[in-house]
Amino acid sequence: MFKKVVRRIFKAMLWFVGISILLVLLFKWVPIPWTPLMMTRAIENKFEGKDMICSHDWEPLENISTNLQKAVIASEDAYFLRHHGFDFNAIEKAMKSNEKGKKLKGGSTISQQTAKNIFLWQGRSYLRKGLEAYFTVLIELIWGKERIMEVYLNSIEMGDGVYGAQAASKYWYRKDAAVLTKKDAAGIAAILPNPRRFSATNSTPYINRRKARIAKHMEYVDAIKY
Repeated sequence: MFKKVVRRIFKAMLWFVGISILLVLLFKWVPIPWTPLMMTRAIENKFEGKDMICSHDWEPLENISTNLQKAVIASEDAYFLRHHGFDFNAIEKAMKSNEKGKKLKGGSTISQQTAKNIFLWQGRSYLRKGLEAYFTVLIELIWGKERIMEVYLNSIEMGDGVYGAQAASKYWYRKDAAVLTKKDAAGIAAILPNPRRFSATNSTPYINRRKARIAKHMEYVDAIKY
């Protein structure tokens, strides 16, 4: 009986690994049409009686202003182009901060955030963090930095019901993502901690301070050259 259970678990693990690798290979070339978060938001809106349509327009990385690349790197992951998926210094700082009872911080890189947004559910648990690490390794190995950035900028939540750079650019600034200015990009990056609560335009003093800090740090980061 025990051996049968072990064999079944082993087979299930093999199926999971195989399917996950196939998905990562597929999404190396195919635009991601939908994410678990988009599905969650759609279900939430339905139960809350909100008639809200998800806005999500995929654009190749070359059609997205490098200002937005620099803004999210400056805001979310300063060492994105240097690490291999994990920023261990940031993780260590986050753990120390959490141990001291301060505001919980995740220390997640852009690669980790991308893995979570595309393949996993929201929330905090050891299982999800373990799977997040697994998918992070896969996308770093199979996709590379350029594709990770492209997927990230096209899939993350950038407003209430707004996903991806093009949709966010249209929603906040009435322009295409290709022509986002440094100020525009800093505005979008500044709201990423909570894009449903904060506004990239007519912002609160807190967000305006974040915009200024991000715009300053953008001078010291590089964008992916394609």
